[in-house]
Amino acid sequence: MEGVLRVLVDAVAQPAERILEEVRCPQTSKAGERDAAFSHMGADGAIGMVDVGEKNVTRRVAIVRGAVEMNAHTLDLLKRHALPKGDVLVTAQVAGIMAAKRTAELIPLCHPVPLTYADVRFEVRDEPPAVLIEAETRTNDRTGVEMEAIIAAQTAAATIYDMCKAVQKDMIIRDVRLVYKSGGRTGTFRREDAGETSC
Repeated sequence: MEGVLRVLVDAVAQPAERILEEVRCPQTSKAGERDAAFSHMGADGAIGMVDVGEKNVTRRVAIVRGAVEMNAHTLDLLKRHALPKGDVLVTAQVAGIMAAKRTAELIPLCHPVPLTYADVRFEVRDEPPAVLIEAETRTNDRTGVEMEAIIAAQTAAATIYDMCKAVQKDMIIRDVRLVYKSGGRTGTFRREDAGETSC
């Protein structure tokens, strides 16, 4: 019985070891260059904050969008400021901005970034009923502010849920994604499927 268990354990462990080896030691491409690896992981598998001290200070901007889907009744209450907890969008905006400023406390290997600007904007859509969210963060620094914008949008979405959950439990938070970033070594990124609607 012990021999059978050993064979099963070895069969399961072997693929996991191969995957870990790929992460630690990425394959060399035909051009002789190493493929991209995780910048936060060393050759021994240990994690650590990336040293950005030698990078140039540039103006960096990130924009993230998402949505909270709800039913028409909930959206109507939101628009009329008739929900039990008060003004949903003002509360969600403040929550998102506060979260952006504390991103490094939430994401373990994220650098503390001095934000020069943070905002969360909303668009109320009647059909299908939803609140569209757009979070924007800016800095002049050696690393980007994508995580700050993502955390701002997600926190704003969660706050909308919290403010409305007394009347609806099955709201859906969806499509939180980076749609634009600029600055730094990788330059400008624009998501092709960002959607026509912007706040």
